[in-house]
Amino acid sequence: MIQRRKTRQIQVGWVKVGGSAPVVVQSMTSTKTHKVEETLQQIKRLWEAGCELIRVAVPHEEDVIALPDIVRNSPMPVIADIHFAPSYAFRSMEAGVHGIRINPGNIGKEEIVREIVEEAKRKGVAIRIGVNSGSLEKDLLEKYGHPCAQALFESAIRWSEKFEKWGFYNFKVSIKGSDVMENIKANLLFAKETDVPLHIGITEAGMGTKGIVKSSVGIGILLYLGIGDTVRVSLTDDPVVEVEVAYAILQSLGIRRRGVEIVACPTCGRIEVDLPKIVKEVEEKLKGIEKPIKVAVMGCVVNAIGEAREADVGLACGRGFGWIFKKGKPVRRVEEEEMVQALLEEVLGHDGEGKV
Repeated sequence: MIQRRKTRQIQVGWVKVGGSAPVVVQSMTSTKTHKVEETLQQIKRLWEAGCELIRVAVPHEEDVIALPDIVRNSPMPVIADIHFAPSYAFRSMEAGVHGIRINPGNIGKEEIVREIVEEAKRKGVAIRIGVNSGSLEKDLLEKYGHPCAQALFESAIRWSEKFEKWGFYNFKVSIKGSDVMENIKANLLFAKETDVPLHIGITEAGMGTKGIVKSSVGIGILLYLGIGDTVRVSLTDDPVVEVEVAYAILQSLGIRRRGVEIVACPTCGRIEVDLPKIVKEVEEKLKGIEKPIKVAVMGCVVNAIGEAREADVGLACGRGFGWIFKKGKPVRRVEEEEMVQALLEEVLGHDGEGKV
């Protein structure tokens, strides 16, 4: 069992973060925020995929103007992403956002940051303190020469202590860089010194397999160590993919389960069917099921049922036939052309979601 770090609980809209709350999955829209309908459509897609907090970019006046409509129609709490323009932080809170993300390092003067904090306190808005390798304070860069783990940690502690000194506790911290090991070190240092909830991720992870692997390693190690109250997988891709990968990471560690988990064996010389094609078809057909179910698709009958005995429902393929099994026990034999349909029927019957 993973023992999660004990953190204080904060509130972002109606979503609890930290404490005994589950690890929260969040993402960020890739639309232009002022294009309200496009933004809301993407938010809806993300929510259907399991996203629980959504961040929107607010770099321009027209984006601030669009916020009331977005907040009013979003199915999940909305966080405004603010950089360099403190006036947008105040106006975003006036527009009703549930949280704001600021990097104090690029806001400017400390008194302005404090004014933002005081306004957030008055309005019950959560703040995420962002500490990134690209927005470190000048004195820390001069001290260390580059954005290393110690510099990121010191920046995060500095601002956390200031927020608490100002009597504001409804905040979380994110310490992010593109270097996986430095990222892990910085978060470990911070986690040892405070009970502030941490939002974790690997910034600028990239796209495709490399981006997913980089994110999975960095986020997975921190989660295994009990660190992380919210998570975003930052990919150069459709943000829905970020949410899917986040749940896959959480599921692989036994932290959260959502939807169908497919277990499939690697290909080998014993396989008599086109296993990748079968697995892909099963995955496509079972998209949209939210109830957590483990489904096995195994390439042969030699050890398949035994190896996948923990699956709720499974298929073991043979030459011209297959066995449907449940919890390691075969329940019926089916012909090859019926294998996928039979498996889907058993899954949907188990889930109670209806017809294929």
